[in-house]
Amino acid sequence: MTSLRLSDTHADLLDAPLRDLAAAAYERARSLFGYVVTYSPKVFIPLTKLCRDRCGYCTFAQAPAHVASPYLALDSVMEIAAAGRDAGCTEALFTLGERPELRYDEAARWLAARGYHSTVDYVASAAQMVLEGTGLLPHANAGALYASELAQLRAVTASQGMMLESLAELAAHRLSPDKAPQRRLETLRLAGEQRIAFTTGLLVGIGETRQDRLDTLEAIRESHDRYGHVQEVIIQNFLPKARTAMANAPAASDEEFHWTIAAARLILPDSVHLQAPPNLSDDPTRLLDFGIDDFGGISPVTADHVNPERAWPALEVLGNESDARGFNLTARLTVYPTYIERPGFLDEKVRPFVLAHSDASFLARADEWASGSEVAPPSPPTTRSRSGVVSALLDRYEPGYEFEPSELRTLFGARGADFNAVVELADDVRRRLVGDAVSFVINRNINYTNVCTFKCRFCAFSKGPLSLNLRGDPYLLTLDEISERVREAEAKGATEVCLQGGIHPKFDGDYYIDVVAAVRAGSPSMHIHAFSALEVFEGARRSDQDLVTYLGRLRDAGLRTLPGTAAEILDDDVRKILCPDKINSDQWLEVHRAAHSVGLNSNITIMFGAVEGVDSWVTHLMRTRDLQKETGGFTEFVPLPFVHMATPIFLNGRARRGPTFREAVLMHSVARLHYATLIDNVQVSWVKMGVDGSRRILQAGANDLGGTLMDENISRAAGAAHGQEMDVDTLRDLVEPLGRPLVQRSTLYQTL
Repeated sequence: MTSLRLSDTHADLLDAPLRDLAAAAYERARSLFGYVVTYSPKVFIPLTKLCRDRCGYCTFAQAPAHVASPYLALDSVMEIAAAGRDAGCTEALFTLGERPELRYDEAARWLAARGYHSTVDYVASAAQMVLEGTGLLPHANAGALYASELAQLRAVTASQGMMLESLAELAAHRLSPDKAPQRRLETLRLAGEQRIAFTTGLLVGIGETRQDRLDTLEAIRESHDRYGHVQEVIIQNFLPKARTAMANAPAASDEEFHWTIAAARLILPDSVHLQAPPNLSDDPTRLLDFGIDDFGGISPVTADHVNPERAWPALEVLGNESDARGFNLTARLTVYPTYIERPGFLDEKVRPFVLAHSDASFLARADEWASGSEVAPPSPPTTRSRSGVVSALLDRYEPGYEFEPSELRTLFGARGADFNAVVELADDVRRRLVGDAVSFVINRNINYTNVCTFKCRFCAFSKGPLSLNLRGDPYLLTLDEISERVREAEAKGATEVCLQGGIHPKFDGDYYIDVVAAVRAGSPSMHIHAFSALEVFEGARRSDQDLVTYLGRLRDAGLRTLPGTAAEILDDDVRKILCPDKINSDQWLEVHRAAHSVGLNSNITIMFGAVEGVDSWVTHLMRTRDLQKETGGFTEFVPLPFVHMATPIFLNGRARRGPTFREAVLMHSVARLHYATLIDNVQVSWVKMGVDGSRRILQAGANDLGGTLMDENISRAAGAAHGQEMDVDTLRDLVEPLGRPLVQRSTLYQTL
């Protein structure tokens, strides 16, 4: 063990008073992870209780005579997993004894009869079935493994784990060949080489010393420093169990347990999360005082099969107790956010299942709501404690305050009572700046073609070589058909037509001029709100004209405003994924800068919730605010939550299921605060958010419902269920419960 001794720089921890150690660890944990404490909603699958090891403290391992079958059958595995899925779990934790086939003939025969070469082989098969059959994310605790076994499980799991427990030679491990310290360290090293998001940890109180624990923590730190793969470390306290060799041994004392947690937080790298099991302590939230930021897996369905005498805490109780201590209890996935974002840590066959469960912070989605779906939005949070950082930021806010990027990230991360505070302030700012009226415009969408040469991976509307198998057939309206649709819209009271379409390979720059003329032929007075930045850019390019000249031609033909579409996310790294052949962020901004210079107003959109993270939202908001300060030409901000259901990028397993409801609300609320005094109007898309969702967002800073949208095609093509048109009576029903007036407006926000 001398080669694993702790460096002298940590020697002062050995005799440090727990109070001092705890204070330093708590401060460090809060500086790293704030006041969010996570847990993983899991289902516990005990694949086999046979084990070749005979640890002195374990009641999980059983002899063949005490189990009905050497292994849990696949039908039983799927039954447990399905129950977990239905209860809202995201993790399937496979726990098992190590290599029982090497000790028990019954295990070897069971495996051989079913075509499995080893226990690990069976774990891989069961994990694949659970992953593909239920969508739960497998986490395999299969013990000390060889490189080929880690690789086999990597292809069907989101994460793996193995407790180091202790690197000391202990009597508790005397009959356990798989607990040999170097054997465990080798597994940790191999997991790092294979870029596996890995969980490990210590068991406190099984005969080791403080120095032994520090040596073990230092070994974990050194491995992580080399490979960057340790996602979390568990500090578990030993509790004696009847009918074990250590039944009469004392339990780990609170002093030693808490000292080890605090020491771990101070020794481990900043990126490593620290967990302690909540069911092994009578007051689990007290563990927060010593530096943990995670409670590990908690199951609403299955017991802790390793510690069956200790029930899981009720989530409502744990959440309330965390709230009382100033923390927000938040669900995460079995794989931590860092390892979802970092390339190479997830098998590409597993990644789609992970993304389907992820929010924009790559934590677990908190509800079943999705943009465009008919699922009702969740109720507002009921927690009461607020974090100091959000409170201080909101306390110093006044309309016109210019947020720093880090402050916007803080607001987008608001949860619980912090979320409610952001929403309430945004609604108050809305009331102060634009009053209580909820505005709308009667308009018609005219999507003149769905044929497009561009290959936007989020678009289910356009028809090109890669999308002919998706909804609808290719079409191109004639100019006469456009004129007729304008006449129909005017007859129904519309004051605006919104025209957008695919980039047809046969269009030249004059085509868009001709479309404007066709609208004018249908109605001399109709407001023409038309052409995305991509259409304008392509029209100018195909006309061999600069943007200002070309936009001047469109204006002179009758164009009055531009929509903000084709913005998606103004972060070029994200655009390379979403729309690699489309205009870049600078080009989108330049089109709108040019439009404003020739007297054409426009709006800002953001399509969010597909692949990007919060940092990209911040970039988008900062860049558009800067342009608004320069030109003053934007009239409104329009968040467009990603509708995932029928989009190529989601069907190919490369996108999330759109934003969560919390994220959708915050996009409107944060934008209201961010653009205040620069842009008065924040619009909610009823097509994306639905009636109930729109009503909630009108209480979170929005003041506008957009258009009635006769013939809305793009969201519906992506799978939205909220209809093709919203008539005025339905809009009135939407707004009436809010006690606010509904007013018709023009495109430029004049009351009609």
